[in-house]
Amino acid sequence: MEKTFIMIKPDGVERRLMGEVIRRIEKKGFNITRAELVKPSKELVEDHYAEHKEKPFFGELIEYISGKLVMAMEVEGNSAVEVMRLLIGHRDPTVALPGTIRGDFAHNLTENIIHGSDSLESAKRELNLWFK
Repeated sequence: MEKTFIMIKPDGVERRLMGEVIRRIEKKGFNITRAELVKPSKELVEDHYAEHKEKPFFGELIEYISGKLVMAMEVEGNSAVEVMRLLIGHRDPTVALPGTIRGDFAHNLTENIIHGSDSLESAKRELNLWFK
């Protein structure tokens, strides 16, 4: 069984989409083995998105998530990373397919409802950051 990190971002929490996102994860057959509603520090969010540090959207992303409620989750199942990425949809809501979380609910690149680890290595690193 693979484990991956999933975060419902502040817009997903504020728009009361946590139940819908969790329902889709569970309906797909995955188990949520850890979950915590948390207001992450700026340092945690910077560590989480460290690979994007030199990109122009980094500051906006850090400000958007830091100190706001997010739902951090450990999700477990067969091919969890790959299947969750498909369920989440493309990060750009203008090309995310209908039926995906972002395709159905996201409005823009930054406020796109959800984050999911993009590899097993990222999942391990992110789970260790969020669930110490």
